[in-house]
Amino acid sequence: MHIWAQIIDDVSHKTIVSVNTKAMKAKKGDTKTMRSTALGAEIAKLAIEKKITKIVFDRGAYKYHGRVKAVAEAARTAGLEF
Repeated sequence: MHIWAQIIDDVSHKTIVSVNTKAMKAKKGDTKTMRSTALGAEIAKLAIEKKITKIVFDRGAYKYHGRVKAVAEAARTAGLEF
């Protein structure tokens, strides 16, 4: 129903940036993919504000398609390097 994304510092084991679609305001009629795209752009914006430009995209056990792909492509478009 919702999707979460976070940027974690693996050395210090701390979350630097976190965002989810549950907390974001969705417009009526937005699909899950549209909300995932907005989430990707938002996490990229927050990461760039913290001077983070390069990340490793770990999708866990999820396949790289659909909403997961939408998050990744939006983050790349917004300026993050994978």
